[in-house]
Amino acid sequence: MIQSSTTSGGVARIWRGRTSSTLANEYTQYLYDHGVKKLESLGARGVQMFREDQADSSFFMVTSFWDNMEAMTRWAGTDPTQIRHLEKDPEYLLELPSNVQILSVVSCNWMLSDMMRT
Repeated sequence: MIQSSTTSGGVARIWRGRTSSTLANEYTQYLYDHGVKKLESLGARGVQMFREDQADSSFFMVTSFWDNMEAMTRWAGTDPTQIRHLEKDPEYLLELPSNVQILSVVSCNWMLSDMMRT
C-alpha cells in the first residue's frame, strides 16, 4: 500500500471535449464561467481545466475532485458517467462527448505543496 503524507482519497470525474481553433478562446471563457465555477459551487473539492491547442482544433479536459461517489452523484445524478452538457456546448464543440471518466484518487500532493509554500 502507498504510504504518503499527501492528501488522498475521493474520486475524480474527467470530461473531455474539442472545439475549432477559431472558437477556442471564446469557449475557454464559457467553459470556465459556466462549467468550472458551477462545479466549484456544487461542492467539488477542486476543479482543473486544461487546454491543448493544435493546428485546427483545441482539446479541453476538466477534472473535478469529489469527496466520494455520493457527493458526485448528488450533482451528476444516479449515473455520474453520463454527460451533463452545458447549454451552448452544441454550438462550440465539434462533437458532443457521450461519457466521462471516473477514477479513484490515490494521491494528490499538489495542494499540500502549495499550502506549504505560503
